[in-house]
Amino acid sequence: MDLTIIAVVALLVLFFLLFLGMPIGFGMLLIAFCGTVYVVGTSGGLSIIRTFPYQYAASYNLVVIPLFVLMAEVAYHAGLSWDLYFGANKILGGTRGSLAMATVCGCAGFAAVSGSSFATAATMGSVALPEMKKFHYDKRLATGCVAAGGSIGILIPPSVILVLYAIMTEQSIGKLFMAGFFPGLLEASLYIATIYIIVRLRPGWAPPSEKVPWREKLYGLKAAWIPIVLFTLVIGGIYVGIFTPTEAAAIGALGSFIVLFGRGRANRQSVRESLLSAGRTTGMIFMILIGAMALNFFLGITRMPMALADFVGGLQVPPIFVIVTILFIYLLLGCIMDPMAMILLTVPIFFPLIMKLRFDPIWFGILVVRAVEIGLITPPIGMNVFVIKGVARDVSLYDVFIGILPFLGADIVCVTLLIVFPQISLFLPNTMY
Repeated sequence: MDLTIIAVVALLVLFFLLFLGMPIGFGMLLIAFCGTVYVVGTSGGLSIIRTFPYQYAASYNLVVIPLFVLMAEVAYHAGLSWDLYFGANKILGGTRGSLAMATVCGCAGFAAVSGSSFATAATMGSVALPEMKKFHYDKRLATGCVAAGGSIGILIPPSVILVLYAIMTEQSIGKLFMAGFFPGLLEASLYIATIYIIVRLRPGWAPPSEKVPWREKLYGLKAAWIPIVLFTLVIGGIYVGIFTPTEAAAIGALGSFIVLFGRGRANRQSVRESLLSAGRTTGMIFMILIGAMALNFFLGITRMPMALADFVGGLQVPPIFVIVTILFIYLLLGCIMDPMAMILLTVPIFFPLIMKLRFDPIWFGILVVRAVEIGLITPPIGMNVFVIKGVARDVSLYDVFIGILPFLGADIVCVTLLIVFPQISLFLPNTMY
């Protein structure tokens, strides 16, 4: 049987196993083992089981993942999410829809210390939704802005998704972090502009906001100074070359613990929950990564990604059409799959094609993450929507999806700008040391 056909059949079987509910890390490892045994023999399959788990779990480069995850967990228990929301609300006070705008700002800020869309959506939802409900915000606007704002979590650095993309494609983690900064700010700005337009067209969706004196606005900035300093220390240190991403992650985790203890919130329960949650998340990420790298090895044996690259490279279509098609596939997959699992599963297939077409791999990584973010809030299954539904139990899924639709328009504008103007993503990486 042709090796490419074997690879396609193996991927179809993998999707079937995922549909049945098998954890994706184990599913990818199983398919890689069975496929390798079929193609090169039992010894090849056993070598995957014997070497891959230790090879990748013991990698120094992967230390950055548990440290950033721990930083996010401790930051949550230290109350940094509330600081960001309160500060943004004070600064934006006096503008109709200020609570919704502050939610987006809070999501962007918490994304800078969490790196997870689900964590950002759930955390900011629990903080912001009760406040907007108290001030009689329309439930569609309230839930829509939290779901959309939460999707920023995997783009603004530090992002675990970008770390995994960097490892799989052998790109610089630091450059990918810098590449996500301006697109993340652009995304948040477009969301705020969308809220501004919504509350002008539908004033009943948000009550008028009382004017806030400049002194209180400055107080709001003061309230958010700790997470701002923490983010600047971590990302700024990477940018100027003071320390590596791994060292930055360690400093970020240490900084979060200092805040936790400094605020008197450190107790046995908060520390225990932070460590256990970080351990569980890290274990899940590592299992997915081990499975993905094993599957990548199997696909390399079959040469399926290279065959796909040669086939598409021979088509008489503009290269940008290929990019748009790939992004559309990611958007569809993002509706039904975990972002991390999806990127680890598909990047080995698409990346050789991108390199053959001579697109910048850093730019492509940001586009992929951006497309995945859109998938997280796209009907009918956007996973961030179900996170928000779990927080706002009195709001129907229909209302959440209606609230999200205007933000999808902003997402299309954002992706278009990133495609047309690659320097939005590449300016900072190109100025690094």
